[in-house]
Amino acid sequence: MRLRNTVAAVCGAIALTAALATPAQAATGDFSYRFIGLNGRPQTATLHDPTSDECVTLPEVADPAASEPAFAPHNDTDEFAVVFTEPDCSGDSWTLRPHGNPATDRLKLRSVVFLIP
Repeated sequence: MRLRNTVAAVCGAIALTAALATPAQAATGDFSYRFIGLNGRPQTATLHDPTSDECVTLPEVADPAASEPAFAPHNDTDEFAVVFTEPDCSGDSWTLRPHGNPATDRLKLRSVVFLIP
């Protein structure tokens, strides 16, 4: 009986480890956006090969009380990018096509998630 419980526990641990060790899918390409830096001038940031299906709150504009939102996103990845007006992928959202043209300065964002087409 003890051997059967040990084998079952080992099999369960192996299955759990295999499930957790699955590599995350990543979008291929760059996602860039502009934001107003601490010096008051526009700056550009880029996410290179961002992880898919994971919300990314843009660090430069994460705190709505301390910064203006980012703007003019450009999705040059191979996945759809859904941009959100608030941190943690909340608020209003817009979807940007893969390898699309840069959006205008009027499109504001604080977070983004990449979705496999």
